[in-house]
Amino acid sequence: MEVSEELESSLLTQPWASVHFGESAFLVKVCFRDTGYILLISDLSSVWYESADTKAVGQRSKELNKRLTVNVSSFLNHLCNLMCPLLAGQPAPATTFSCNRSASGLILHVKSELSGLPFYWDFHCCPAPLEMVSRHLVRPLIRMNLALQHQVQELISLVLQKDAEIEDYRESGATLSRDRLRTEPFQEETFQQNFMTERLPQIFGAGEGQAFASALQQLYTAVMQQEAKQAQKRQCSEDDADLVSTAEITRDPHSPPPSQEDETTSYRERTTPACSPAQKPRLPAAKAKPKKAKGLFS
Repeated sequence: MEVSEELESSLLTQPWASVHFGESAFLVKVCFRDTGYILLISDLSSVWYESADTKAVGQRSKELNKRLTVNVSSFLNHLCNLMCPLLAGQPAPATTFSCNRSASGLILHVKSELSGLPFYWDFHCCPAPLEMVSRHLVRPLIRMNLALQHQVQELISLVLQKDAEIEDYRESGATLSRDRLRTEPFQEETFQQNFMTERLPQIFGAGEGQAFASALQQLYTAVMQQEAKQAQKRQCSEDDADLVSTAEITRDPHSPPPSQEDETTSYRERTTPACSPAQKPRLPAAKAKPKKAKGLFS
């Protein structure tokens, strides 16, 4: 099963969504285009995917929906309209989703309606390659963790500055109009200890289905957009280097070999900076003509 490069590139910036099929929680991301679709799904133990082009979609639609005569683009559009509300946490009431896991993969069943007739679809997902898992899940999570660490440090710095500002007001004689607004000075070490002992159990108690909340989805998309920009810059740099290398290698085979004087000149040009005065030809020094003194009214 080959993955369309265009589809997977579009899938990179799509955030993971937390969904439930029955009592099981999953992470899902999907991308639909006119050329087909690509789906990634994980139960945090395994990751599966399916990439299907228009030919595969048309063949499977005929097998599952023999009473429907709809073109492939309409099938893709209908599937997109069914999956998007599911990922947004608002599945259509007339649509049901279920899945079957096996050693060979996972099948996601969809049952809905199209043009007043029953509509069925099966996503046949196979285990995702390690490179795909790393690209869509592992590396983004590491980058998100780094971004959140920087964010926490900036917030701690801001809180400490606010504490210093409040202390200055107090020393100047300022008082609170409402005593319930009084706070204790921020202690980073105490805060970290309380977070580990009190907040972490609450976070893990919420279950694995809330792995990507709304704010984290936005952060995931922002991180992947930045990675795409960096990849584009690296590609442009590599292309420029290839062009320079090709220009150096390509030479007219009928041109005469460079003379020793040419080689010496070429060597000096390569080793001399572009703005160096050594590249400029030295002109013979001319005698400066004495300038006639000018008076105020001359």
